Amino acid sequence: MNSDNPVATGITDSRLAGLRTWNLGLTVLHLAQAVLMVVLASDFAISITSTFPTGPPGTAPPTPEPLFDVRIGIAVALFLALAGIDHLVTATVGRRTYERDLAAGINRFRWVEYSFSATLMVILIGLFTGVTEITAVIAVIGANVGMILFGWVQERMNPPGRERTTMVPFWMGTVVGLAPWIAIAFNVIGAEEVPGFVYGIIVAQFIFFFSFGLNQWLQYRGVGRWSDYGYGEKAYLVLSLAAKSVLAWQIFAGALNA
Repeated sequence: MNSDNPVATGITDSRLAGLRTWNLGLTVLHLAQAVLMVVLASDFAISITSTFPTGPPGTAPPTPEPLFDVRIGIAVALFLALAGIDHLVTATVGRRTYERDLAAGINRFRWVEYSFSATLMVILIGLFTGVTEITAVIAVIGANVGMILFGWVQERMNPPGRERTTMVPFWMGTVVGLAPWIAIAFNVIGAEEVPGFVYGIIVAQFIFFFSFGLNQWLQYRGVGRWSDYGYGEKAYLVLSLAAKSVLAWQIFAGALNA
């Protein structure tokens, strides 16, 4: 790869060819799982509710009313399909932009896709723990998208060849991204009964979401193999497949296998 600008560590022609193969493979794996989810999942749905005020502040809280239903199987298939489409684009029509971005130490496709797919994943986790009121769901969306966009800013502020590294966007994103998990934990702690598979979802996905942040932290601290930006990119690919696949089949086993 020829460039007059500093190139991110580990981004060589051979590494880019390998990443293209990975993206093509992940396209197949994600889209195949999305199709299976549509075919195999039941019609199970969870209602998003509204609690519009019915009087002046301080009066008795209104009773939640169903606003619309979320078909869980379709929602799971959607976040798998979004990931598959992202990998397909980066391996084909968007390949040149993707590779040019990687050389500059950034992957805009990743952050756009995560803004949709990872946010949908957190919404689903919230729905299974009772975070179903529309304003709470909107707040979860805002916090999770904000966390992901801070990840994008972290890359933008730390180009290859920099004299110093700032972690300010990373830590700001960490604070913002904890909000949905605090809401989820609050509901779980306060619930009289929580199905075992829901605990499994929360624990597994919290570990995965933490791992994405850890991957970026290791990249920008240059720890071991993560001093190679290309290695960190491959780690993102593996984590994305693992997190989405585990959540999809945890939900299927616990709620959609009817």
